Amino acid sequence: MRSFEIGVVLGSWRSTTDGGTVRWAEILDLALRAEALRFDTLWSPDELLGRLVKGGPRYGFWDGGVAIPAALAVATSKIKIGTWVMSALHRNPGITAKAVETMDEISGGRFVLGLGAGHAGSGAHAHGLPEDHIYDRFEEALQIIVPLLRGGRADFEGTYHVARDLEQLPVGPRPNGIPIMLAAHGAKGYRHAARLADIWSCYAQERSHVSELGPRIADFEAACTEVGRDPATIGRSAGVIVAPLEPVGATGAFGTMISGSAEEIADAFRSFRAAGFTQLEFMLHPQAAAALESMAPVLELLDAD
Repeated sequence: MRSFEIGVVLGSWRSTTDGGTVRWAEILDLALRAEALRFDTLWSPDELLGRLVKGGPRYGFWDGGVAIPAALAVATSKIKIGTWVMSALHRNPGITAKAVETMDEISGGRFVLGLGAGHAGSGAHAHGLPEDHIYDRFEEALQIIVPLLRGGRADFEGTYHVARDLEQLPVGPRPNGIPIMLAAHGAKGYRHAARLADIWSCYAQERSHVSELGPRIADFEAACTEVGRDPATIGRSAGVIVAPLEPVGATGAFGTMISGSAEEIADAFRSFRAAGFTQLEFMLHPQAAAALESMAPVLELLDAD
């Protein structure tokens, strides 16, 4: 196992403007190649319907929270499979825990639960999902999902969620041991991750650069101290956009991307490692076979360190 893990995010979408659809066959080909190249994890975004940028085209997604990761678990044999990140807003928390346990069973113990609060955008509105008190709902969901995955039982009655003497049955190959990665931005989220997670996750919002993400580590470690958690006992994950076929300074929907030569991209990854992150998840721009192949020498350079 690498001390600094690199995961590939495989998205699925169809735009209202270009009409293109990322088909399962394309996702599968990229997944199998990523496994052959020895990347650590395949991550599947859990999105429904919405705009990537304000005023931009509307995108629809395949079910990346359950169906796609379950299919990836069947199709692969060694690489870890994770959600990036499963939305607590989309599903009943007890059924979420059931789906997670099932995907760990299907994968033979390779599943990683990436979990976040979700967001009330056009997708939530169109599907009739709640649009208020999103974080309060998330906090209650954690009081059901985490006990089910860590102790096999939940008994909780809140304002938004209920679990009545709920038993996690059956259980997969890692009872009480499925890794939990909590996406958290802000003081309250940091404290939840510090208390409950195996991995804390954040992602680039304006610039895929350590200057944006690195300072968050100090705030997260302060939250660990506040709740009595040794920061060294929890992983730190950063989500970035990588454009290996573009020159340095390339920009996209999420701002400045990591780009340039293999050595330049490897140096950017090393800067995250030096800042204290233990893993990276990268979205490819574009999500294409040629771009993935261009990342192979980056992984080789990092492994040679």
